[in-house]
Amino acid sequence: MSWRVTLACTKAEAEAIPDSDDLFPDFDSPPVIVADEPDPDKPNEWRLHVYFDRQPGWEEMKKIEQLAAESDPVLERLEDADWVTLSQEGLEPIRAGRFFVHTPMHFKDRPEGAICFEIDAGLAFGTGQHATTAGCLAALDRLEREGRSFDNIADIGTGTGLLAFAALALWPSAKAIATDIDPVSIDVTRDNAAINGVPLGMQAGELLLAVADGIDHPMIAARAPYDLLIANILAGPLIELAPDFVRATAPGGTIILAGLLDTQADAVTAAYEADGCTVVERGPGEWTVIVLKAV
Repeated sequence: MSWRVTLACTKAEAEAIPDSDDLFPDFDSPPVIVADEPDPDKPNEWRLHVYFDRQPGWEEMKKIEQLAAESDPVLERLEDADWVTLSQEGLEPIRAGRFFVHTPMHFKDRPEGAICFEIDAGLAFGTGQHATTAGCLAALDRLEREGRSFDNIADIGTGTGLLAFAALALWPSAKAIATDIDPVSIDVTRDNAAINGVPLGMQAGELLLAVADGIDHPMIAARAPYDLLIANILAGPLIELAPDFVRATAPGGTIILAGLLDTQADAVTAAYEADGCTVVERGPGEWTVIVLKAV
């Protein structure tokens, strides 16, 4: 028997969820916490699901309630259910260009000829389900089809590692580094790399991992300049970090920006144009992906 607690939250609250082990340190089997965006037309209205293998008590319910300021948690009993499987219900595989991203439940659905990645639903963002991640995958696919080649790649704010994995799949002789401000994301990326056979290390064809705030890390500085820099974060940090990102990118290099709404795209673009970048592509839809050429 399993139990599910559901509550509404904002996107910012969803992104601020702590590690389940930290939130419930006394649990031998901590609950699985999953955030989703029920309505893409309401990008700030998210929802949290917390799956327990036993009925949560008052203290656990209070902890969950504190994750969202304007919502009361709803508790449901799930008869004869696999709570880990339920945590991934509704997460259909995503097809973006040649990429096919799926949870373990959909391993058997992997199409022949696709570049496939298995990404568990969990705490880190970037499972491929959100339009920003899928848009980045499609942009990477188009760049490779256009004949672009990259030797030194940075994925800033990697989440699950998915975009770094995709870049290495397209340019397998490149060096790559994936960073995130959240140590949990780097742990998740390390696990996902093992699941998907992505080698970790410092050599060509390998992925280096680092916990970093923006590009403030000696390993990032030592690898610069990059001929491909990917940043799927939020509009505010993208604007704030524009000078740093441009300095870290080689002349003529490519910058892919995502995590911003179409209404924020002009401000983000202007920040990079002020540092000499030119727009190569501005993707359609509410969640815009911007591809830039650095000076």
